[in-house]
Amino acid sequence: MNPKLIVIIGFSYLYAFFEVFLNVRQRRKGKIASSGDRGSLWALYGLITLGYTLSFWIGATSTGRLPNWNTFFALGVALVVLGLVIRIQSILTLRQFFTYSVARVESQQLIETGLYKYVRHPGYAGQMLIFLGTAVSLANWLSVLAMMIPVAVAYAYRIHVEERFMLAQYREAYQAFRQRTKKIIPRLY
Repeated sequence: MNPKLIVIIGFSYLYAFFEVFLNVRQRRKGKIASSGDRGSLWALYGLITLGYTLSFWIGATSTGRLPNWNTFFALGVALVVLGLVIRIQSILTLRQFFTYSVARVESQQLIETGLYKYVRHPGYAGQMLIFLGTAVSLANWLSVLAMMIPVAVAYAYRIHVEERFMLAQYREAYQAFRQRTKKIIPRLY
């Protein structure tokens, strides 16, 4: 097996353990006041797993392989690092209000500082950059599609669920926040 592929898969497992660790830690601390996940967390888990499986499976073959693997590997690593920085910064901004399921923690306020000044879901944007970077680092255009199609579907559903929940929780304040910011890409989407 190619050493780059081993590094990519190894990083993916480390990242998954990081997210699981945060999830377990957050569950111990948070006191949920209301929940509205509607299965979106399980949809994320399932579709991300599908994306990883298909992407790595295709990436291990020569089908769809692009030339200059070293260039794509470096670009993918840069996207992963940028995604990690965004993801971690968004979690640090939310602090005790961060949850994995769509929920509101007791005494939670609407956060509009840090990266949240520019987009409503920077944590999801960071994660999507991580998944994109992982797939790009495989230097295989089919791997990128295999990763990003299920991931995009998962996050589209998750964001839809969260937007409805936040509107129900914060009403006019969230509506005003929506008018000032985009979902995941500043000034675009």
